Amino acid sequence: MPPISLATRTEPTYGEAMTQPLISQPQRLLIIDFGSQVTQLIARRLRELSVYCEIHPYQSVTDAFLKDFAPKAVILSGGPDSVTREGSPRAPEGLWTAGIPVLGICYGQQTMMQQLGGLVESGHGTAEFGRAFVTRKGPDLEILDGWFQAGDEQVWMSHGDHVSKIAPGFEVYGTSPNAPFAITADPARRFYAVQFHPEVHHTPKGAKLYENFVRLAGFTGDWTMAGYREEAIAKIRAQVGDKQVICGLSGGVDSSVAAILIHEAIGDQLTCVFVDHGLLRKNEAAEVVKMFRDNYKIKLIAADESDLFLNALEGISDPEVKRKTIGRLFIEVFQKYANQIEGAEFLAQGTLYPDVIESVSFSGGPSVTIKSHHNVGGLPEKMGLKLVEPLRELFKDEVRALGRELGLPASFIGRHPFPGPGLAIRCPGEITREKLAILREADAVYIDQIRKHGLYDEIWQAFAAILPMKTVGVMGDGRTYDYAVSIRAVTSVDGMTADTYPFTHDFLGETMTRIINEVKGVNRVFYDLTSKPPGTIELE
Repeated sequence: MPPISLATRTEPTYGEAMTQPLISQPQRLLIIDFGSQVTQLIARRLRELSVYCEIHPYQSVTDAFLKDFAPKAVILSGGPDSVTREGSPRAPEGLWTAGIPVLGICYGQQTMMQQLGGLVESGHGTAEFGRAFVTRKGPDLEILDGWFQAGDEQVWMSHGDHVSKIAPGFEVYGTSPNAPFAITADPARRFYAVQFHPEVHHTPKGAKLYENFVRLAGFTGDWTMAGYREEAIAKIRAQVGDKQVICGLSGGVDSSVAAILIHEAIGDQLTCVFVDHGLLRKNEAAEVVKMFRDNYKIKLIAADESDLFLNALEGISDPEVKRKTIGRLFIEVFQKYANQIEGAEFLAQGTLYPDVIESVSFSGGPSVTIKSHHNVGGLPEKMGLKLVEPLRELFKDEVRALGRELGLPASFIGRHPFPGPGLAIRCPGEITREKLAILREADAVYIDQIRKHGLYDEIWQAFAAILPMKTVGVMGDGRTYDYAVSIRAVTSVDGMTADTYPFTHDFLGETMTRIINEVKGVNRVFYDLTSKPPGTIELE
């Protein structure tokens, strides 16, 4: 076959991809994004209620879009702008006559009020940031059923502007010290608005508000992983037909679930390419190959290219240069093996919904660069294969649920995240084979300790890193000059923020002793206490 060209990428855009309906579409809720940092959390709360929802940036939601999407309800997110600024974001005018329930949150409340005849003002000492308490006011309101059960309710505020006059038809149902219109509603039109953020953890009963909203909107909770599996398989078959598909398999949960789902849909039309770049954990390459060849009988090209990668990384210490080197080589290697697959027209990827959302900001420009391990190790934006991305409507926890639905082993589904550049970013400074060997052993001992104490599933991510330093030590009667290792463990919901896991001193002491006794070349162990922010989860 002729070489696969990386010249013309045919990937649907953010708006195009997410408006392609499932073959049998569940009830849909639309979230209009005005740029809040926590808009994804709204979608997560709704998915937890078995409600299918999609996030779309405000500028793409025209009246025509709204009619085609046909949501049963709409939520307006928060955002950083001010509705008092000329040209600031607005909801489409057709929303107010669509006859569907609407919930406005923070900025969403403010634009609702402004567009419907109310008034929003800036300043005047009414800003609120952080924890606040809302007091009930007015008659009963369906969206607040079961909410004010113990007096004032704690919420999380984050606003500088405030509603100074509510729109005609609205009443006040809750107030806070600096938000006299903290909860407003026009029940006749089923318009609801809150100044606080019910999606965040610091609004303890926020989930109850969403539960009430979707119930009054008539959602039946028809979003199930069994249904998604069935629809995704039909969608893959319709897209691919009788053509061949290549899947870049990293061995992580996302690409593995994607591969198994696609294989269930098209069988031997799928070939996976697994590249061992020499930066994997202890025994990881062998475990991945065994699982896919022995358990799933999927066609697999296992390419050991560790010498190529490690030779190219020799002498490089800059973390960004490391990532770019790994990404460039991965592209070259992947293309070399992809060219061996006759008739390949599609490339499968484990792209998730957060990747799709984060690739476009509310203002239409790029907001977050997708990590270099995403898109098969950082493939360039233009390539000659059409994309198959069956997970692009799912969050990470939903991918794990789909994996369970597909019968993947629980031990695999629950694996901690592992970065695409692998151990390269857990080895600050220059990478050497000696340091990688020490790191693999130290990490294996550390993870064994966590499993031994029954803590693995309580932790979002745990790993060892080898530091770019040697320290003096005493072992027996001799002086040592060996490497220092840092161990890290964090808890998180989605990886956006993270707290240090509170190991006991006994656990840390036992782990330190095991690493130093069992791993030659280490004489000192640190525990990384840094949360995210200010740090990141990984070192580089």
